Amino acid sequence: MELDDQIFNSLLKYTKALSVALGYRDLLTRLHSERVHGLSKKIGEHCGLTNNEMNVLNIASSFHDIGKIGIPDYILLKPARFDTAEWAIMKQHSEIGERIMLSTELEGSQQAAILIRHHHEHYNGMGYPDKLAGENIPICSRIISIADSYDAMAVTRSYHQARTHEEIMAILHEEAGEKLDPDLMHIFCKVIESSEFRATKSNQSLNTDCPPLED
Repeated sequence: MELDDQIFNSLLKYTKALSVALGYRDLLTRLHSERVHGLSKKIGEHCGLTNNEMNVLNIASSFHDIGKIGIPDYILLKPARFDTAEWAIMKQHSEIGERIMLSTELEGSQQAAILIRHHHEHYNGMGYPDKLAGENIPICSRIISIADSYDAMAVTRSYHQARTHEEIMAILHEEAGEKLDPDLMHIFCKVIESSEFRATKSNQSLNTDCPPLED
């Protein structure tokens, strides 16, 4: 099914409440989602995605972490690294997010839900929840993964210091072919250099609106 502009605009309109709800639940995650959306959109534009793919990417990137609404406070708001049991619960957010998006029963929500479910799959098949690999992972989920990874390292939180742009890029290059799609990484390298979301000294020191770093 093609998600045309009219369907997309309706889906965006009626899911806006989800974004507001996420902001009240955890403002830091909502702000992170907005940055990931901005980065994902730029990557998608440089990938030559179809209008349908761009529409679904815009929805899914905006709500990729909506499932964190279902994560208990003692984990979601924990000011330290997760232990093994906590991490297992946190990883459920992609599936919870899929269910939340599907529950809207809006036209186009099925396509967005799939991308939300798979945004933590790894290119080498070692991600979650389904251990998909390579091109079996939807391209828009692979795009969100790169944007999410970059932003997770770009700002300071109570339990880790923000990394510089150069440090972040070095890590992402190491993860290309393992966690991240290497071809999309080539595109991202060009996009990020002129992006408003590129890590700078000011946003590293002043912004603390980044969710726990996820592997």
